[in-house]
Amino acid sequence: MPILHWLTRDKDLRAAGRAPYRLLEEVGRYGDGCAHNMLIQGDNLHALKALLPYYAGKVKCIYIDPPYNTRSAFEHYDDNLEHTQWLSMMCPRLELLREFLSENGSIWISIDDTERDYLKVICDEIFGRSSFLTSISWQKRYSRENRESIGDSHEYVLVYVSDKEKFKISRNLLPLTDKQKKNYKNPDKDSRGPWQSVSLLAQGYRPNQMYEIVGPNGKIHTPPPGNCWKVIESEYRKAYEDNRITFGNDGTGVPRRKQFLSETKGIVPWTWWPHEEVGHTDEAKKEINTLFGADDAFDTPKPERLIQRILHIATNPGDLVLDSFLGSGTTAAVAHKMGRRYIGIEMGEHAETHCVPRLQKVIEGELGGISEAVSWQGGGGFRFYKLGESIFDEDGAIREQTPFAQLAAHVWFCETGEPLPGRADSPFLGVHGGTAYYLLYNGILGDKKPQGGNVLTRRVLESLPPWDGPKVLYGERTMLSPQRMKELNMVFKQTPYDIKGR
Repeated sequence: MPILHWLTRDKDLRAAGRAPYRLLEEVGRYGDGCAHNMLIQGDNLHALKALLPYYAGKVKCIYIDPPYNTRSAFEHYDDNLEHTQWLSMMCPRLELLREFLSENGSIWISIDDTERDYLKVICDEIFGRSSFLTSISWQKRYSRENRESIGDSHEYVLVYVSDKEKFKISRNLLPLTDKQKKNYKNPDKDSRGPWQSVSLLAQGYRPNQMYEIVGPNGKIHTPPPGNCWKVIESEYRKAYEDNRITFGNDGTGVPRRKQFLSETKGIVPWTWWPHEEVGHTDEAKKEINTLFGADDAFDTPKPERLIQRILHIATNPGDLVLDSFLGSGTTAAVAHKMGRRYIGIEMGEHAETHCVPRLQKVIEGELGGISEAVSWQGGGGFRFYKLGESIFDEDGAIREQTPFAQLAAHVWFCETGEPLPGRADSPFLGVHGGTAYYLLYNGILGDKKPQGGNVLTRRVLESLPPWDGPKVLYGERTMLSPQRMKELNMVFKQTPYDIKGR
C-alpha cells in the first residue's frame, strides 16, 4: 500500500507513544452534577492520551474538524501551518483516535481540497485502506462569487469505520423528506396507504431468477439482457397475491413492486449533502452570531444540521461521541440536544469563552440550531476539565498527588489494552484473559504496614482478594521469596519502573 513521506515522519509516528499520561483535573460542573459529559481544555494529544485508559474501544462516533492549513488568518486558530507541520500535528492524533473506536464505530473528518488527498493517504495507513467507507461532499455555499477562477462550493467529510459490516448493521437510515414523501400516491386506494413503484430488476444473471411474468393483458415479461428479477419466482407469487405488484395504471406496463410509505424505514444516505438538507456556512455563522454576537463569534463553525446528520447516521441515544477539535462547541451542543454522551477537547481559551457558555445555554434550553427539530427543552449537564501534570515526573517517579484510580486505570490499560471495568477502589483491579491484576499504591490498604500496604508482605497477601490462577501484582517491593511467588503463580512488577507507557 502506498504511504506518505514527509520530513519528520519517523519522529511523528512515535509522538503518540512519547506523549506523557497526564491527569485530568475537574474544575467545574454545570447542570446535572451526575452527568458524565466531558469538556476538556488542553492539548488534544495529551488529553486523548489521558482518556485512553478509560475510553479505548468505547466511542461510537468521532467527528473532527481540524485546521485546514489554508494559510488564512483565523482569530482562534493558527491555520497557517506548513505542510509538514500539518502532517506532524495530524498523524499522532489520528493514531490515538483510532484506539477509541468501538467495533461498530466510525470517524468523520471534515477537510477541504488543500490537504484532502494527503489526509486520505495517512488515514489509509493508520485506519487501514479497507476501513475507508466514503468521501462525502458537503455543499457549504449556495451563492456564487465571480471573482474566483472556479467557485469553491463544497468541502469533504472522510469516513472510516472499524468494521464495514458491523457499521452497516448499526447505522441509521435517513428519514424521508417532505419532497420524497410526495412521490408516494395511492391510485388504487390500497388499504395500506400511499405507495410508489420500484424496480423488480437486479443486475447480473441468476438462473432461479430468470422466469417469465405474465401481465394482466397477457403480455409475457422477461428480464432484459444483463438483468434478472430481484426475487425467485415463489417470492414473486407471494407478492403478487398480496397485491404488491403493479403493471401501471392501465395494466400494460412492466412489472414493478409497490413500496408502501408506512413500511419505509428510511433512505440510504448518499455522498452528496446539499445545503438545503444539512445547512451551509452562512447558516453556521448566524447560529454562532446569535449565541455570541457578531463581534465575538467563531470564524469557522459548522452548521448544527451537518453534525446532526452525522450523529443520526452513526449513533443512537446514549452512544458516546468524541470531538478532539471542538472549536466553538458545535459537536458537543448537537450531541447534547440529541441525547448522546460526549467528550469535547479544545486547547484554546475559547474552551472557556465559547464552549462552556454555549453548553450552558444548551442546558438552559437554547432554541437555536436543531433545537426545534429535535424538540429540545433543556436539561442535562457536563463537567469541565483541564489538563494537570503527568503521572510521572522527569525522573520517572510517580507524582505523589497521583490518585490511586488514575494509576490503576493506567496500569490496567497498559497490561490489557482495554479500559478498566468498574471502579478502582481496591487493590484487586480485575481479571483479564484468566490473569488477575493487583496494584498496591497510595495507601489503598489503609494502615497495613509497611508503607501503607505498598509492599507485598504475608499480611498484605492475606488481605488481597484471592484468585486461583495467574496473577500480576504491582507494588514498591516484595518481601516474599521467589519460591513463594512461584507457588502463588504470581508475577511481581515494581512501581514505577515496570509500568509501561511513560
